[in-house]
Amino acid sequence: MAIESPREECGVFGIFNPDEQVAESIYLGLFALQHRGQESAGISTTEHTEIFKKTGLGLIANVFEQFEMSELQGDLGIGHTRYSTTGLDSIENAQPLLVNGINGQISLGHNGNVINAKELKKSHLGHLDINYKTTTDSEVIAHMYANAVGKNWLERSNYCMRIIKGAFSLVFMTKDELIGVRDPLGIRPLCLGKMDNAWILASESSALAHVGAEFVREIENGETIVINKDGIKSSIFSSKPKNHKMCIFEQIYFSRPDSLINGQLAYESRVRMGESLAKEHPVDADIVVGVPDSAIPAAIGYAKQSGISYTEGLIRNRYVGRTFISPNQKIRELGVKAKFNVLKEVIRDKKIVLIDDSIVRGTTTSRVVELLKDSGAAEVHMRVSSPPIISPCFFGVDMASSSELIANNYKIESIRKIIGADSLGFLSMKNLLDSVKSNDNEYCRACFTGEYPIPVQLDFDKFHLEKTKEKN
Repeated sequence: MAIESPREECGVFGIFNPDEQVAESIYLGLFALQHRGQESAGISTTEHTEIFKKTGLGLIANVFEQFEMSELQGDLGIGHTRYSTTGLDSIENAQPLLVNGINGQISLGHNGNVINAKELKKSHLGHLDINYKTTTDSEVIAHMYANAVGKNWLERSNYCMRIIKGAFSLVFMTKDELIGVRDPLGIRPLCLGKMDNAWILASESSALAHVGAEFVREIENGETIVINKDGIKSSIFSSKPKNHKMCIFEQIYFSRPDSLINGQLAYESRVRMGESLAKEHPVDADIVVGVPDSAIPAAIGYAKQSGISYTEGLIRNRYVGRTFISPNQKIRELGVKAKFNVLKEVIRDKKIVLIDDSIVRGTTTSRVVELLKDSGAAEVHMRVSSPPIISPCFFGVDMASSSELIANNYKIESIRKIIGADSLGFLSMKNLLDSVKSNDNEYCRACFTGEYPIPVQLDFDKFHLEKTKEKN
């Protein structure tokens, strides 16, 4: 976990296994995706006559703690773990969703963010008598698919891809089929796995190992996969771009280090980022310290390249949530101390290279630098394994508004002074792309450049559908 980081998107998981009940496998798969969202979780299954569903707020273990998994019957099902990028954190917005349309009943889980949801509700769904139960873009997507034109799900998905704008990796199900969809830009990840007679769809390949499945391949951008008792079918949206635009933060931070992202193991990509950072921003220091947990591979890479010893100087309290919510200012100011404990004997009188994967607002970063210096560090040299973040994300990451982004408002030297570091260096875009072995057009990097893969409304925010509902 970064000192302060963009909030994750969501995790999706789906399985069709004609040999056994799937609810427990989905439960295990979601554990491997818990890092992608901690606000709510849910599972839908079917035994081909009706769809069963259980959702709740909180971590997966909390949602299903006193729940009998046998109530989720069937050999086909999907699961979801959520962090809200559109819509409030409420039980109504928990996924998977369950909707009805001219194509029957479907249950859907969504990772990403659709930027034209409000327009879709008016232009393509306005003639239907839909009683919206949530304030999420995901429900708009669900109704689009449930009412799409086409003889089968491959045709219906191609219809939807022409209209829906933004990021959407989907797993959804009918009473007989499991469907996976990755948007034409391929912004969010989705992969396919196999286990005996079972087919699995998941946001990350790390989730496959949790259920004993083997990684087959990543779903292509603009691809729709349909899985049923007759096997697996696929189609590619004819108007998809030649190069996909996967979010580069999947490589930097979001995905688990043991996941394959765009053909690269995330751990190895992050080590290369650290190595490049050491070449680009060397410093005379005694030890390299990484911010647990996501910056550790980059710190190892920095140490390897620089010859400076890697040391665990910060210990993370794993029982403190990713978002520290507290009732008063004094306790809020103690938030960093609650998350991290400094090994004072290790860092005392040392010149430290502190590695993190990103700086967003800078407020928490400054507290950690202060914490290290108060604990006896002689110097703290901040090194960041990504470029400065200057623009918000509109495709599934709750990052911050432009006015909140420290690098959008200050030059690097001013940021250094604000966070209290003795020096500050960010990884260049060129070295970041080299680290992930990218061709120039393979990733969305709008948060670093302000250049979005499709036009966006710059005042768009995650609560825009709530505002629409209030007006109505």
